[in-house]
Amino acid sequence: MLVEIIGKRNEEKLITTSLKIAEKFGKEHTHILRDIRDMKCSDTFRESNFGLSSYKSAQGKTLPMYEVTRDGFILLAMGYTGKEAMRFKEDYINAFNAMENELKRIYTERQQWQIERDKGVVIRHILTDTIKMKIAESPHKRFAYPNYTNLIYRTLFNKTAKELEQEYDLKPRENLRDYFTGGDLEKVQSMEMLVSSLIGCGWGYAEIKQFIADNWKKQIEEVNHGQNKNH
Repeated sequence: MLVEIIGKRNEEKLITTSLKIAEKFGKEHTHILRDIRDMKCSDTFRESNFGLSSYKSAQGKTLPMYEVTRDGFILLAMGYTGKEAMRFKEDYINAFNAMENELKRIYTERQQWQIERDKGVVIRHILTDTIKMKIAESPHKRFAYPNYTNLIYRTLFNKTAKELEQEYDLKPRENLRDYFTGGDLEKVQSMEMLVSSLIGCGWGYAEIKQFIADNWKKQIEEVNHGQNKNH
């Protein structure tokens, strides 16, 4: 890829590399490195837009390269002229724009995920409080929450919590729900609210399980059928 997204979560940025620029423009990489070093830009601009990095050559040697931002690329590419150079510049600009749109999509999805995650904390408290208040005391009461959680997960994902943890290779103290998408969290929380309501009405586990089997899966099938018709 001409352009990629790098960086830690919430600190991503778009970059290309001096190696890719050399390859695309048909130049020696050493010449691109020289052009970057010889640029008459400020130290602040250089530090912000040209990050010294490295790569492994085909011979296994560690060699220098630069990670270059969009602004850095534009300034560097100003000096490359000719019809082919203009086409390559357009390719890079288009690639930066495409990856910028992808980054915006990621940020939007992440914001939605955080909203659902915050809602989920409240909804989970509602479910646990309903279990405490509405289910009669017994030696089995402490298994109610994990049992309902597994019922929800099996309905939505065809897996128990333990199976999902293994699938995502969770480390100690990691939270399974941090691995769900915003859409998955929304579905889980809808089912938790349903379960809370049914427990509040005095329903037992077997009744709730049967109700979900009879109604929730049918609802999912109808939604999927409607989406397929639209496509």
